[in-house]
Amino acid sequence: MDMQTLYLVVPLAPLFGAIVAGLLGKVIGRTLSHVVTIAGVAVSFVASVLVFQDVLAGHTYNGTVYTWMTLGDLRFEVGFLIDALTAMMMLVVTFVSLMVHVYTIGYMHDDPGYQRFFSYISLFTFSMLMLVMSNNFLQLFFGWEAVGLVSYLLIGFWYTRETAIYANLKAFLVNRVGDFGFILGIGLVLAYFGTLDYATVFAKAPQLARETITLLPDSPWMLLTVIGILLFIGAMGKSAQFPLHVWLPDSMEGPTPISALIHAATMVTAGIFMVARMSPLYELSDTALSFIMVIGAITALFMGFLGIVQNDIKRVVAYSTLSQLGYMTVALGASAYSVAVFHLMTHAFFKALLFLAAGSVIIAVHHNQDIRYMGGLKKYMPITWITSLIGSLALIGTPFLSGFYSKETIIEAVKLSHLPVANLAYWAVLIGVFVTAFYSFRMYFLVFHGKERFHQGHAHGNEDDAHHDAHHGGTPHETPWVITGPLLALALPSLAIGYMTIEPMLFGDFFGSAIYVADRHPVMHELNQEFHGAVAMALHAVTTLPFWLAAAGVGLSAFFYLRRPDLPAAIQKRFAFVYSMLINKYWFDEFYSAIFASGARLLGGTLWRRGDQNVIDGLVVNGSAHLVERFSRLVKAFQSGYIYHYAFAMLIGVFALVTWFARLN
Repeated sequence: MDMQTLYLVVPLAPLFGAIVAGLLGKVIGRTLSHVVTIAGVAVSFVASVLVFQDVLAGHTYNGTVYTWMTLGDLRFEVGFLIDALTAMMMLVVTFVSLMVHVYTIGYMHDDPGYQRFFSYISLFTFSMLMLVMSNNFLQLFFGWEAVGLVSYLLIGFWYTRETAIYANLKAFLVNRVGDFGFILGIGLVLAYFGTLDYATVFAKAPQLARETITLLPDSPWMLLTVIGILLFIGAMGKSAQFPLHVWLPDSMEGPTPISALIHAATMVTAGIFMVARMSPLYELSDTALSFIMVIGAITALFMGFLGIVQNDIKRVVAYSTLSQLGYMTVALGASAYSVAVFHLMTHAFFKALLFLAAGSVIIAVHHNQDIRYMGGLKKYMPITWITSLIGSLALIGTPFLSGFYSKETIIEAVKLSHLPVANLAYWAVLIGVFVTAFYSFRMYFLVFHGKERFHQGHAHGNEDDAHHDAHHGGTPHETPWVITGPLLALALPSLAIGYMTIEPMLFGDFFGSAIYVADRHPVMHELNQEFHGAVAMALHAVTTLPFWLAAAGVGLSAFFYLRRPDLPAAIQKRFAFVYSMLINKYWFDEFYSAIFASGARLLGGTLWRRGDQNVIDGLVVNGSAHLVERFSRLVKAFQSGYIYHYAFAMLIGVFALVTWFARLN
């Protein structure tokens, strides 16, 4: 099989599985549905491994697969760009997706929508692969919207539940806001560059570096700044950056496997991948990079604070995802694109692990998601316990684990950045280290250590999946191998992938020409000078501030939740306003509801009453009827049956015609 055929196999194998399970699921049954979809993703993963090896051997590809439409000189195409950045993303997406597919066999075992769920997650994998493999903005936008659509279907998978329908509508609407900016950015690219092909756009970008565009009278903006910010607004929606972050925590209403697939490894990282891919454009605009860094810093710090007060196990992990996406975004703003993508990769493994481990816990405690009613699960669930610990240690940046290498490098990159906002961002990510460690181990201690509380509170938690709720009460026990197997498989890269890959990915020539960094942004060069190997970096960490901040976060968490569990309640009472602000998520939902939702309803109601009822119904429809009626009454007066009335009308008509002809002549 030649390589170009292999490129086609990667996205089409999951698509085939999705079509079969979706259209023929009821015919072929549950077992065959999961077999065909898992086989499709497994084939895609193997093909991705072969493509990755081919790219490592120095072979890249940029070509058209199919021409959809031609308009003059403009071509709309489906094409693949296969380089190191694409190959790495393909591996991450297919591996995490494969683990999620296997895990789903156990998690969704009793769900009546079993085949439909497998179809959706397979379709999602296809959409994400089309996004990362694209070589033009058209296909990028197709993949972008497709992952948005499938995430809508997955978040609202349990469509009989009102909260799920509210959550998927919220996700859809917030993403539309971001996507509006995204398509405007693509439109500007098309208008000024005359093409949607990446390579052509990147080649022409330096020529348009001084081009300006007037958005407001007497207010010229640099074209590439406007394009960069508009494209990033799309990333703000997809990657849940402030202030378009509000949809991601609510999306936990979907089943746990999609929390791992969408909100850890794939969809939410699409924005990060897109900005890294567009590095030749962003490197020409310091304003766009500064904007990106500020947004990332706000998200990294303030979304982390929200994780401290959450009691739903999945929402704690969701807020940590928001915070880590902020870290990636800050790295993008510092021109450390390879570091952002490196953190994307390491985060994908340990965050998927944490979500799937949370699902394992939820099953064991009979679908209660409230961490206040867990505790002491370590002895009942040894595999889930150890994998959760590995995931948590990786998340907080423990030396030698994968998250350490990427997170530490992001903090250093921001410290070395010369952008005017870098100092602000540096303190945000630094404080974020302590916050992350505190809320991560708050969850870990409340779930796995301390006294057992799971017999108290079945009724108090949100049920993640009412369909499965077969047993109430009883002692928790370890979940089946189809759930623990993926946990162990994800734990391995969470431990070692950072150590193994930091040198080639960040300081070698792994990405090659896939990522471009201008000479005036020397952050990566300065990081390279400070790097003396993965072992030395980990050993040196014990002398650095981030390490001790993380240790302080873990220590304070242990003190609060193991030694003095009465203290958090007392602090909550003392600082009631702060707690209220955090539990209400800074009142963003209320603000959006009051301003945008209510505003839209008010505008709609006004347009309906004045536009629809008064103008369209009242004036146009009813008005024309009244006009015809009045004209008919006037004409009716002349239809009397008297000859002299008709003669008079004829004389008037003849007079009018003669007058008209006379004026013409």
